[in-house]
Amino acid sequence: MSAPAPQLPAFAVPDSTPEPTPDVPGAAPRNGRRWPVLLLPLVALLPAVIAVLQLGRIHPDEVYQALEPAWWRVHGYGVLAWEWKDGIRNWAVPGVLAGFLKLADLLGITHPQGYRAVVAIPQAALHAWSLWAAYRFASRRAGPAGGWLAALLVGLYGPVLVFAGRTLGESISASFLVVAMEALDRRERPVRAGLVGGMALGLAVVARYPSAIFVLAALVWLVGARRWRLLAFTCAGGLAVAAGLGALDWATWGSPFHSFIAYARFNVFSGEAAARFGSSSPGFYARPLLSAVPLWAGAAAVVGLASLRQRRVLSLPLWCAAVYTGVLLATAHKEERFLYPGLVLAVLAAAPPVAVFITTRAQPFLRWGLAALAVGAGLQVAADYPSGDLRADQFRAIVAATEGGGARGLLIVNEGLWGAGGFFYLGQQIPWLTCDWPHDGAFQHAMRDRNFNRAVTFEDRALTELQAAGFRVARRIGRETLLVRE
Repeated sequence: MSAPAPQLPAFAVPDSTPEPTPDVPGAAPRNGRRWPVLLLPLVALLPAVIAVLQLGRIHPDEVYQALEPAWWRVHGYGVLAWEWKDGIRNWAVPGVLAGFLKLADLLGITHPQGYRAVVAIPQAALHAWSLWAAYRFASRRAGPAGGWLAALLVGLYGPVLVFAGRTLGESISASFLVVAMEALDRRERPVRAGLVGGMALGLAVVARYPSAIFVLAALVWLVGARRWRLLAFTCAGGLAVAAGLGALDWATWGSPFHSFIAYARFNVFSGEAAARFGSSSPGFYARPLLSAVPLWAGAAAVVGLASLRQRRVLSLPLWCAAVYTGVLLATAHKEERFLYPGLVLAVLAAAPPVAVFITTRAQPFLRWGLAALAVGAGLQVAADYPSGDLRADQFRAIVAATEGGGARGLLIVNEGLWGAGGFFYLGQQIPWLTCDWPHDGAFQHAMRDRNFNRAVTFEDRALTELQAAGFRVARRIGRETLLVRE
């Protein structure tokens, strides 16, 4: 009597790799076309190139939780936010960025946009790794051709292009999470897969402590799939990273895990985060979720959830994205950027079935058109998410204000301290002030102090008062006006 076929446990992912189809986008392996292999690194570079050329910031944390602490480490001066005084952050990301900033200094790169490009190198490399992981994850389900298409759907997803080159915890953490999802999805070599997956999960948490939610969700998934050996080595990899974090905090804050404990106390147990930064109902995320999810991703996610009842299968990234989004909905303090890691994992889960449909089920003459439509649908999402003003022209104007030397002090009109670019984008140790209106004390001080010989103003606010104090218009950069005085 033959043994009964084994039943697939809940959450497990079936091992199915369709045959590659050589007549569809990305089918390079069998006919010698190598362009997909060359295209993926170019796609991986796009977010970093956009961030460096565009400048600006999605959120002040992009500057004051990463770039400015790195500048302070290298040059000994800078604006340190309250988190760096209370020990609520760890020095891992700023420490890596400081190393590359020091490299730029050794190479003689002194222009802010130039050393910002050098600082982008490690993040661009990490993003390239994550897109390679996205290809590997998708190719198990969609074959090589579908894998390339799915990787492009992830890499050219609008929010990825906007976020992945930004020095935000969400951006860096999301790249590590994609790597972890691919590693833990493997059916072969569980020791290596577990160690890589566990370390990637751990590094995602080091970059951003709320990503611990993904870690817990992934461990539950592994338990549900009964992949005990993979689970054990995932824990081992994660614990190795945790030990490194403990040692780093000990060296920088004086006690192991000081930053993690302080973060949890402030954001989770005390309620101070909601009290200080505000709270919102779950409906806060309705608009960004609707605007940030391409139609094809939403449809694929629904199909994936529907299949759970028949096949008892739910992919790891979709499961983690769903758990994480549920926790966000229940958390009092809400921001649009918090959604980003969950959106990336949802798109990672949704891309393979879309790629399978396009590369194997659609008529050959429709495949290129459908692939272009899918990529375009993902790209256009960037028009609405994130919804905030990047103020890229302001940052370019700040950089221009110190070009060529001669700047002794800078006034930024219609901006607060935490919205400006810090000393990182000034590139030199000169006094600078921010204000909103001509009657503000900072504005009046800068008008009296002749050391303030540069000013940047948004949409010509206080332009008349600046000119009356001896400033003249030197250059217009988008909505910003750069003024100088002798």
